[in-house]
Amino acid sequence: MRCPFCANDDTQVKDSRPTEDSTAIRRRRQCGSCGARFTTFERVQLREVTIVKSGTNGQARTEPFDRSKIEQSVALACRKRGVSQERIDQLISGIQRQVETAGEPEVPSSRIGEMVMDGLKQIDSVAYIRFASVYRDFSEARDFEEFASTVAEAAQD
Repeated sequence: MRCPFCANDDTQVKDSRPTEDSTAIRRRRQCGSCGARFTTFERVQLREVTIVKSGTNGQARTEPFDRSKIEQSVALACRKRGVSQERIDQLISGIQRQVETAGEPEVPSSRIGEMVMDGLKQIDSVAYIRFASVYRDFSEARDFEEFASTVAEAAQD
């Protein structure tokens, strides 16, 4: 593993332990050159999955599945909401597991977006609305109000 500080390839594992949800191994490493310490995570990857994104002019783009993109989006939606990092990791691990075990080599990004929305809906309604406002590209306050009212109605049922 390359050191993120000095780019040296000589790093040593000082401590390994499973994460709280046992979906990854957390490793503390130390660089042999500069002495810096850093943490890495090792996760099981069942298969290579390509994400199909709708591009401009109707042309689709593809890119490899990247868990960190989902992590960033969910973290942003949950910021200052009191949602634990463990709960966020469980949501993301569940989505990754669904994508990898579906057996499809290509998955539309819209399906992943819907999975994230379904998961956030169960965790926190404000985070759900925040994510939806970006994912569904709300352009006016009215769009936001209409969506929030449907969430409030669903919560009352």
